[in-house]
Amino acid sequence: MTDRNLQLAADTGAVDTHCHLFLLDLEPADVVETARAAGVDRLICVGVDVETSATSTEYADALEGVFATAGMHPHDAAGFDAIAAARIEEMLSDPRVIGVGECGLDYFRMRSSVDDQIRTLRTHIAWSNETAKPMVVHVRDAWPDVLRVLDEGSAEHVVVHCFSGDAEIARECAARGYFTSFAGNVTYPKNEHLRQAAAAVPMDRLLVETDSPFLAPQKKRGTDNHPANVMITLLELARVRDDDVASLVAATAANARIAFPGLR
Repeated sequence: MTDRNLQLAADTGAVDTHCHLFLLDLEPADVVETARAAGVDRLICVGVDVETSATSTEYADALEGVFATAGMHPHDAAGFDAIAAARIEEMLSDPRVIGVGECGLDYFRMRSSVDDQIRTLRTHIAWSNETAKPMVVHVRDAWPDVLRVLDEGSAEHVVVHCFSGDAEIARECAARGYFTSFAGNVTYPKNEHLRQAAAAVPMDRLLVETDSPFLAPQKKRGTDNHPANVMITLLELARVRDDDVASLVAATAANARIAFPGLR
């Protein structure tokens, strides 16, 4: 694959299924325009708490091609009280909000207790099942518990964002019907396990994201990541899967619309 392949693929309209526009230093409108020029015509701005979920919804209202989610990140689960829950639940009734989360379990940083994280995740599962909007699930060093809690809650609509597991976990997620999304860290030399996982995911379960401003692809490490860079990640996914890049762009864009039915 070459940069020319990437440029040809740009005409098909890629989807960045996970970004945080509110954390970027640039004006959101400029970020969206740069992404569109690179061939990324849909962005999902993912909230991580009440305030950023509201901001994401405002961006979705103001910027063409931007959609929002609402939820509470596991880092902030200790603050997930009745007031926060009521505000997020209200936002989930908004058609501009097409997903529940970011939610999940993070046992690496442990900024909230395990009990608070699991309690918060279970509420998000219930919201997702009630609204039929997909959960955007963050998992770090917590695979056994997150898979157990999702199973116990009969989670029906799951997007595993910034997939961090190995090929075996990827196959398990696919068997459950979950979508798995890969970010720029799939390009890092040390992350061969992510490349093997990406190769193991069935085409109809594969998504792509930036998680911007985090996890810039290898060739741009040391800088803020931007939604336009999802094209670089797509190029790497095409390489490790031995797929045609234009076909992969089209397939992941189609998958995004299945995973997030509110994405138009």
